[in-house]
Amino acid sequence: MKSKRDFFVFLVVAMAVAGASSCAKKSSCTDACCSPIAAATGPSDAAAIPDRPEKLSFPESKYDPPSPDKFRVQLKSGPVAYVVPDRELPLVNISILVRTGDYLDPAGKEGLANLTGYLLARGGTKSKTAEQLEERLAFLAAQLGSGVSDSQGSLNLNLLAKDLDEGLAILREVLVAPRFQDDKLALRKQQMVQFMKQRNDDSSAIEGREANLLAYGENFYNNRFSTQASIESLTRADLEAFHQKWFAPGNFIVAVNGDFDREDMTARLEKLFGDWPFKGETPPPVPTNTTFSAPGVFLVDKDVNQGRVSIMLPGIKRDSPDYFSVIIMNDILGGGGFTSRIMNRVRSDEGLAYSAYSAFPGGVYYPYTFTAGFQSKSRTVAYATSIVLQEIQRIIAEPVGHEELNNTKRGYVDRFPRTFASKGQIAGTFASDEYTGRYASDPQFWKNFRAKISGVSKDDVQRVAKKYLTPEKIVILAVGQKDEILKGHPDHPVKFAELAGGKFTELPLRDPLTMKPLAPAAK
Repeated sequence: MKSKRDFFVFLVVAMAVAGASSCAKKSSCTDACCSPIAAATGPSDAAAIPDRPEKLSFPESKYDPPSPDKFRVQLKSGPVAYVVPDRELPLVNISILVRTGDYLDPAGKEGLANLTGYLLARGGTKSKTAEQLEERLAFLAAQLGSGVSDSQGSLNLNLLAKDLDEGLAILREVLVAPRFQDDKLALRKQQMVQFMKQRNDDSSAIEGREANLLAYGENFYNNRFSTQASIESLTRADLEAFHQKWFAPGNFIVAVNGDFDREDMTARLEKLFGDWPFKGETPPPVPTNTTFSAPGVFLVDKDVNQGRVSIMLPGIKRDSPDYFSVIIMNDILGGGGFTSRIMNRVRSDEGLAYSAYSAFPGGVYYPYTFTAGFQSKSRTVAYATSIVLQEIQRIIAEPVGHEELNNTKRGYVDRFPRTFASKGQIAGTFASDEYTGRYASDPQFWKNFRAKISGVSKDDVQRVAKKYLTPEKIVILAVGQKDEILKGHPDHPVKFAELAGGKFTELPLRDPLTMKPLAPAAK
């Protein structure tokens, strides 16, 4: 049995079965002893058991999150490491975060960071071809991966603890002397161009692309697209230069967990990153020059069965003093799944979408947007959008209910220990905080998290709803069948083009290889 409560439930069920069997042998039985609960607990205990599950009460959860200082090590060789021993399995996991990203791509070389990150662990090393490296990792039952995203690079190694020496030697060579093998480079460039050709195949990809353009502007780094020309221009010399510029120990944050002694692993990491053969450079800050679109309704004509909709507003950074009130407000509005208002209205009440949601994350380097979204039949896109707008207006105009506020806050508090459920999560969470600057700016963030969540009031929720859910700034994007979406539903006289102040713009599809707007197709 996992707990005393589980044992009690088992005992009650067993007694119920035994009681039913005994009473079945009699014509009637009204004795108190034939009640399994009374027999198991006695009259006074039975009276104390609630008659409804929602009346059950539980003691307050007691949990203290781990402290990052317990695991943090400043290595003499440069990186900060979070070293978390875990003797449960004979495995070691090493993750290296690298201060680099797509934002460092030179003009005309868009795709360089992505290509470098992909081939770092897959293109061989100075002493091993790509095939030899892959074969040796397979023999060791080890996993090695690498990549570069918009604002972060990563390299990850998982292997048996007994093979740690060889694994670290491989990791060192991958970091300092990647081969970027010619045939692997050529193959990956071909694959990237093939992926480009599919850019307009999936309506979700179109929606994400155009939503980013509306939310952050044409000139923002995250809206610089790789093209066929930029990919074909990339050479191995470009990859080698990018690698040596940014993949140096001063740009590394390390997370390590597994079957090892802390002091021994620290010494191994010092050796791993010591005597680096090139200096590297400190990268510039991630750009923050975002520009949110003028309000209005935007539509991309795409012949698909269901229209995809994003309703957007300017957002916040995660260090905003309103951050905790905002995440509680959003959870009630649309972030809480089946308990949220948007899901209940759009799916449960009206049956217009399988899923409807809102998200209001705090940005790390620049404000992320508030976004509400769903998929619905083209004829009901306008009506479903109007329902989401109604719910936005309602949370602005009316205080939230006591029960939904408390349930939302309790959900965050009760789920909180999952953030640190494993040693790998502990190391990864703290390394991410180090990388993004949270440890430096707010080292007590996790210690204070539940208290700040619990302190959010109904007034706080309504205040941030009024402050950030500003109807006059709303941008609505739809991707789907233009004629059907604009026609609307005969039973619901809502016109899509008249939402968000009535300013309507049709956005063209883009050439997948150049990302230039395409001329409208003739009809």
